[in-house]
Amino acid sequence: MELTTLDYRVDDGIARVTLNRPAELNTMNKAFWPEMIEVFRAIDADMAVRCVIIASTGKHFTAGLDLKMAASGALANSGADTGRQREAFRRHVKELQESFNVIDNCRVPVIAVCQGGCIGGGVDLVTACDIRICTSDAFFVIQEINIAIVADVGTLQRIPHLLPQGLIRELAYTGRRFPADEAAKWGFVNRVAEGHEAALVAAESMARDIAAKSPLAIAGIKQVLNHGRDHSVADGLEYVAVWNAGMLQGDDVASAVRAQMAKSQAVFADLIA
Repeated sequence: MELTTLDYRVDDGIARVTLNRPAELNTMNKAFWPEMIEVFRAIDADMAVRCVIIASTGKHFTAGLDLKMAASGALANSGADTGRQREAFRRHVKELQESFNVIDNCRVPVIAVCQGGCIGGGVDLVTACDIRICTSDAFFVIQEINIAIVADVGTLQRIPHLLPQGLIRELAYTGRRFPADEAAKWGFVNRVAEGHEAALVAAESMARDIAAKSPLAIAGIKQVLNHGRDHSVADGLEYVAVWNAGMLQGDDVASAVRAQMAKSQAVFADLIA
């Protein structure tokens, strides 16, 4: 896998995806979007992976969409008639959305670690993650209003499941900074660490805790939680009943119960492809 905007490695069941363009503030250029899809396809195909950490380099997590790329996308196919231009742009946006859909739909939990600014597309990215850890100097900005567009890569669809409506609308309408302490107060981030290294250590500890659990149960929890966002309580209860009826037939429950009784750590086999 040849990557130019991301570093990717897997150790001890934990995949680490790192934005690696600090000199460019980790802006999301043309290569970033397909590379994110490629990486998460590799993660989903690797049954040894049990958790993912998405981190970054430099002073800021990301300044969001590369504006040169945004301008070129908006002006693409300018020789065609208006309807065809707009249909091409719609497909372009759908392609960008898929780069974060793969995070949301990933088989395993994804932890984002943010330092400094997490701006525009960065908020789209981290709202697609299961868990967010940030540094005390971190801040989040729904930047799109500041360049007169409607956020269209996932923030406005996912953040209503993470924050109250009044606050969401304030952030989206004003484009103001949402600092770490306020984000923690509202539960948008799970942890605030004093520095980047401490935030990475916290994410590592959490990822190891998750990786030690039954991967079948973890996959089920994520499936059931994601399903519940778009369905009624009754639908969700039916879904989890069917899930458990189908999945609780292996060795994991017995292994976990024996370990609990013996006050030991259960060891679970990887899923199979």
